[in-house]
Amino acid sequence: MASRLPDPGPDERAHSDRLLQLLREQIASHGPMPFAQYMERCLYAPGLGYYSAGKTKFGEAGDFITAPELGGLFAQCVANAVQPVLAMLGDRADFLELGGGSGAFAEAVLKASADAGTLPRRYLILEPSADLRERQRDRLAAALPADLNARLAWLDRPPEENWRGVLFANEVVDALPTTRFTLRAGEVYEEHVTLDGEGRLMRTDRPADALVAGAVRHLERDLGRPFEDGYRSEVLPQLPYWVQAVAGTLEAGLMLFIDYGYVRREFYLPERSDGTLMAHYRHHAHADPLHLPGLNDLTASVDFTALAEAGNSAGFGVAAYLPQAQFLLASGLQAAFEQAYAQAGDDLARQRLAQQVRRLTLPEQMGERFQAMLFARGLPALPLAAELLAADQGGRL
Repeated sequence: MASRLPDPGPDERAHSDRLLQLLREQIASHGPMPFAQYMERCLYAPGLGYYSAGKTKFGEAGDFITAPELGGLFAQCVANAVQPVLAMLGDRADFLELGGGSGAFAEAVLKASADAGTLPRRYLILEPSADLRERQRDRLAAALPADLNARLAWLDRPPEENWRGVLFANEVVDALPTTRFTLRAGEVYEEHVTLDGEGRLMRTDRPADALVAGAVRHLERDLGRPFEDGYRSEVLPQLPYWVQAVAGTLEAGLMLFIDYGYVRREFYLPERSDGTLMAHYRHHAHADPLHLPGLNDLTASVDFTALAEAGNSAGFGVAAYLPQAQFLLASGLQAAFEQAYAQAGDDLARQRLAQQVRRLTLPEQMGERFQAMLFARGLPALPLAAELLAADQGGRL
């Protein structure tokens, strides 16, 4: 691994070594591990995975910064966008956040919803990490008044009963364990992780099973061209099943996904011949997912065409698709900024607000790299802002 990456401390290295030993034992017992399974272990293995251990992930002290960690403007705009839906559904409407991060988003959305008079009946957080759940509880208990805290509930699994409201996921799909594929002599192979002669992790390719091969052939048919031999990228064959699992009981309402990614024809450009997989360690991005397992966030960009297909197969219609900058501007970013700027106590606070807007909207920051996709089902009308619908780029899908 390049020396530009920070060295882990003794405790971090010992933590990674424990996960590495578990991976070695599983590979020794069962043979080469599909990369998707390796990624799942690295991110979610109980007590050892990146998201299930106690390390700080978000913000300046962690490995990356998400939009909610920059400040309250992002959450204010999301609240603005979905408030008409919550109002239409009335006092039965819930808000479900997939993966609550540090709790910053829930805090800001509940405060904004209270100010607007459109509080959801319940604010649900589907959080598989026990460590993150406790951090969220502590933050929200300290930051919110008792009446707002009373609306909070944490879930271990998606709601099993039918419900109405809004489902929101920011930087969730990029962290789904992804399948890596390549082509050899026109045949589809799947990337696996195995051990070399000295017990070190290494990557290898094995013939793909029917599910993975079928997913790759679907991509080729939709793109209108075969992949070249040696081309390597990612695909999520499980995405339709995942969307059905997390949203199948949402009988009426809206889903909003915000993540970094591309429409399919841009995701699978011929020159993007090694895919989009990235590892993040202490604000350094690198391309070696085998480095320090358990200490890196592993992600792959989102194929938003695939997400649209998955939503459609689950019974939802795409209501809008647009870059994050346009979504935020159409959802009241300018007014939210002006109000916060007027209330800022000093020049430093105003400078941070301006920096927040730049990070959220500039093309080279989050503005164009991140996309927003909204789905709707079971609504008598689509109560989204005219500015948001006018900015829709769904035709690019």
